[in-house]
This record gives sequence, structure tokens and C-alpha cells, in this order.
Amino acid sequence: MTKRILLIVGGGIAAYKCLELVRRARDKGIAVRCVMTAAAQQFVTPLSFGSLTNDTVYTDLFSLNDEAEIGHIRLSREADLAVIAPATADLLAKLANGVADSLAGAVLLATDKPVLAAPAMNPRMWSHPATKRNVAQLAADGVRFVGPNSGEMAESGEAGEGRMAEPAEILAAIEDMISGPKPLAGKRVLITSGPTHEPIDPVRYIANRSSGKQGHAIAAAAAAAGAEVTLVSGPVTIPDPAGVTVVPVETARQMLAAVEETLPADIAICAAAVADWRPDTEGAQKMKKDGTSAAPGLTLVENPDILRTLAQHHTLRPAIVVGFAAETETVIDHAKAKLARKGCDLIVANDVSHSTGVMGGDRNSVHLVTPDGVESWEDMDKTEVARRLVAHVAANLEGHHKKKAAKPRRKGPKKTTTKSSR
Repeated sequence: MTKRILLIVGGGIAAYKCLELVRRARDKGIAVRCVMTAAAQQFVTPLSFGSLTNDTVYTDLFSLNDEAEIGHIRLSREADLAVIAPATADLLAKLANGVADSLAGAVLLATDKPVLAAPAMNPRMWSHPATKRNVAQLAADGVRFVGPNSGEMAESGEAGEGRMAEPAEILAAIEDMISGPKPLAGKRVLITSGPTHEPIDPVRYIANRSSGKQGHAIAAAAAAAGAEVTLVSGPVTIPDPAGVTVVPVETARQMLAAVEETLPADIAICAAAVADWRPDTEGAQKMKKDGTSAAPGLTLVENPDILRTLAQHHTLRPAIVVGFAAETETVIDHAKAKLARKGCDLIVANDVSHSTGVMGGDRNSVHLVTPDGVESWEDMDKTEVARRLVAHVAANLEGHHKKKAAKPRRKGPKKTTTKSSR
């Protein structure tokens, strides 16, 4: 049965991001109906949302056509979830205090469905005591929140906490709230993401081009599937996924230590692009060039192999261990060799040649390599890759537990007892 959300668009510059949210939701088969405040229409037109939703956009509490059928009641009941994005300080204040002087306010007071809010406002407005009181009241009333994130504001020179969560984050929260049973409920999932930085001196380091987008998307998808997720992340510039415990690290050795500290886990997904080597020594001071000396030589030593350590752990090996193979040639052959060498259950292989745009991009095309064969997926958004991968791993985890439960127990010799005679 098709799920439907009622998207209430508030009056903020972030309203334009909701067009992307609608598109992504529709791609997932979620129907969207929009209510726009008067302020929202100053930023984006109803026509834009109507074109993307293929539905009427509602704007007026006193519409003769819509209210003839008590439209605000109908709108509030015909959705599975109400989403406020951007949830401005004004909208949050009105909802917290039961003000229904607009269609948006009336719909929110009349709904008997869950409500998700994605706040967006200036950092000082977000940190104001009145806003804090309103958010606390709404949370107590059962409203769920996604974001806000920290970063640059639309206003010049303004930065801090108040940016609306990105469409992918909001969509993940929507799916979490409208989905049925969660396949990873009660499971612990460990995920590594991003690059590692191996210092040469206090200024320079060895690294790679990983953005962390795929690993972070997997963490978000695992959390949406009900798992308790720990994300061990190298240095990245993207927001932390909602509902995930993030452990920031810099080097491969720090990542290994954080991974081992997180065990035990039911599933480990190693999406991080860990540097294979590091300088054998780190300079205490910045190396200088004086124009006369030759370039300093670097002696490299091998970094610990985090994937192999997890896959071959004697006592705390996760039931499912997944590795990634970022290759530039003979992708599947290299992935098969890596699978055998590391001892993991699955390798997610992809072509990261410069022409693919995968490194740092938003899309990916992967091959799932297991001992049983290769499954190739078409090019898709990294959030969709993450969702499908988590579903695949969850299904395999269930199969793993069924196999384990079905194994016959070894029967020992039958014990006999003899009564001693007195």
C-alpha cells in the first residue's frame, strides 16, 4: 500500500530544498501532498511543488472549495505522516502553543498522525530560550525532530546550528517513521567511513580522495532499519548521520583501536578508505625546503588491516563482515581476490576511476561479490545503494541465524547413573 506524507512547507530560504525532498520521496514510491504557508510562497511557488507532487497544493484555510469538505481535517487524516520542513521558529511556536490561524496550523492541530519537524532558522533564533521551550514542549508532545545541522547560513557572515537537515537525512527520518517492522531492531552495527590521514609532519599527511558519503549513508540506512549504529569516521566535511553514535578518528591505528573498542557487534561494514601505508616516523616540526637540499625521503610502513582483523577475529568476529574494494581496473577480479584474502563475507566493489565521479560524488555503481557469485547493481544515488545494501545484509544476517539454529547439536555419550548399594 502506498505511503503518503503531508509536507507542510514553512517560510524560510531552505524551502527550496523541499523540492529535492519531494523528488526523492516520489522516487521511493512515497506519495506527497503539500501545504504551503503564505511565507513559504515568497520563496518557492505552489506551481513548483504541484508539478513535482502531481497533486493540488493547499495554501488557504478559507478556500471555499477545499473547506466545503472541511479540508484541513481531511488533509490531516489522509496522510501517514505530517512533515514540517522548513520548520521555522514561527511554525514551531504556533504548534507548541496550539495556534491555528493558518491552514498549516489547523492541519497540525487536527492531525492524529505522527509529526516530523526539520527546523531551519538563524542560530540565535534556534538557541533563544523561547525556541528551546517550544522544542522541548513539542518533543514532550511526541513530535520528532531531524536536525538542525551546523554550517553557513543564508545571511552573509552567519554560521552555527540552524541549517535545515539535508533532503536525504529528512527522507531517512520519514522512512524510519512510516516503515513497518525494522529488520535490524536490536542489532549492533559497526561502520567505518571516510579516509584516514597519516601524518608526515604537523602540516602534511598522506590521504586519499574519500568523502565519506557512502559510509555515512550506510550508517543512516542502518539506523533507519532499527540498528544501534556506531560510525567510526575519518576526517570528513559532511554532517553526522542522525541517530548514530559517531567516533571521529584521524589515522588507521586510531580507527582500528576505535573499532576494537566498539566490539562486539552483529554486523561490521568497512566502507572507510584506510591508507595502506604511513610514514615510519612523524616529523616533530614542519619540513622546510631551502632551495639547495634534495627532497626528503619517506620510508613507509604498512598500516594495520582493519577489515582482515575483524573478519579473522578469534573471539568477537561479527556474524556478517562486509568490506569495500575501490578499484580502477579489473574491478571484479580484484574484489574476488580481496574477498579470499581478507576472509570477509561480502565485498562491495566499485570503479573509482576519475571519469566515474564516484569519489566525492553522490552516485555509485557497485558489484556485490560473495563466495557464491557476483550481483551487479545499476548506477544509483549513494543513499539508495546504502538502503539496498543494508536490506541485503539484514536478510543475510537472518539467514545466518537460521542456519546456526538449524545445526544439529553434537550428542555426547549417554550418561548413566547407578545406585550405590549400602
